[in-house]
Formats: sequence, C-alpha cells, structure tokens
Amino acid sequence: MMKIDILTLFPEMFSGVLGNSILKKAADKNAVSYNIVNFRDFADNKHQTVDDYPYGGGAGMVLKPQPIFDAVESLKEKHGGNASRVILLCPQGERYDQRKAEELAKEQHLILICGHYEGYDERIREYLVTDEISIGDYVLTGGELGAMVVIDSIVRLLPGVLGSEESHLRDSFSTGLLEHPHYTRPAVFRGMKVPDILLSGNHRLIEEWREKESLRRTYLRRPDLLEKISLSPKQEKWLNEIKKQYN
Repeated sequence: MMKIDILTLFPEMFSGVLGNSILKKAADKNAVSYNIVNFRDFADNKHQTVDDYPYGGGAGMVLKPQPIFDAVESLKEKHGGNASRVILLCPQGERYDQRKAEELAKEQHLILICGHYEGYDERIREYLVTDEISIGDYVLTGGELGAMVVIDSIVRLLPGVLGSEESHLRDSFSTGLLEHPHYTRPAVFRGMKVPDILLSGNHRLIEEWREKESLRRTYLRRPDLLEKISLSPKQEKWLNEIKKQYN
C-alpha cells in the first residue's frame, strides 16, 4: 500500500478531495493511505510560528526550515526509516507530466510539502527534498491545489484503483499521444452520428481507427508531442496522410 503524507497549513482543504470519488475508493481498497499533517504543530515556539522575514529584506514572509525539517524527519521515522520521496510543490520546480506521475506511482512513501507566503528557506530545497514539482507556469496562493493534482494523477495509476487496468494505459500522454475520441449511446443524437467503424464490431479496424485518430488529434492540438516520441512506420504513413489533409 502506498502511503502519502501531506504537510500543509490548511488541512481542511483536503477533506473534500480525498474523501470522494476515486481517491476515497482507493483508500477504501487499501491501495493508498493519506495522512494530513499541519506542520505548524512542529513549530518550536509557543506561538507556533512557521515563517519569518527574509534575510536581506524584501516583500513577503519565508517558511522557516525547522518546522518542516522536524515534520519530515518524524514522518520518515514512522515509516521505518525507509526511502521516501519528499516532494516540494513550487513554481520553480520540474514541470509535472504523466511520465512523472507514472514514476512516482511506483513509490511506497510520498511526502508532499505545501508552501505558502513568499517561499521556502533555501535549505529546505537543498537538504531535505528529493523532488520539486510545478503543475504549470503560473503562481498559486499555496501548494495545496498542486498537491491535490499530483495525488489524483498518481493514485489513479495504482493497481486495482480504476475499474479496468487498461483504463490509464490509453490516457492522453500515457502513450505519448493525446487520447482518441470517445462515443456512447445513442448512435445518433440530434442528427450527429457516431462513426460507422465503431458500430462495425470489427475490433481490429476499431483499434486502427483509434490509433489513427489519436495521431490526428495530437497533430492538430499538440504537435510538439510528436517530436518527443518514435513513431512506427505505419504511424509515420498515417501521419503523412493526416498532414496532407490539413495542408
């Protein structure tokens, strides 16, 4: 079972997210356990202060190293001293993607640190964390929303969490391409028809259609992704056909 510890100053933000839908079902199935820790509880002063003014002056407050170091070390000790990935949510981190989610889904213990204020004392980055993650090139008021995104993307990959083990294998980005279009009943809705091939019952042709449409969607919406993957000769042929249709 994967264990996820979340260090935050606002524990109540996570109750709705972790207590519903797939994330709750994953915990009910014992695929994962969540532990939310208010790292203010680890402050070494009676006022439970976790931030201070930055050396050298400047706007905003900086999170102090002591409460976060003590909290992380305590969580590692409870985990038996085994290897843990300590993840800092911050705008300066590595851009998060499906590859990173798949990598982290193989771990046994994750500790996510959600910051606030102007930033973190640099010693937290340098000596405590193993990964710095950013969910996009923008700034949020804190790391909580980013942590929720990371947790959701990881937990759905754990064995037995989704209804079908094949579900996430076809997801956008899992194959390097965007996912193909989906349709369901009715076959005709307000004059709009489902592609005939999907009603044919020919599974080989359906799989071929899906693969080709995945290529088409990627070419039209995220052509940059095509530069990062190796296509088979068949996919190269399809891609050339697709390009001719739009040039």
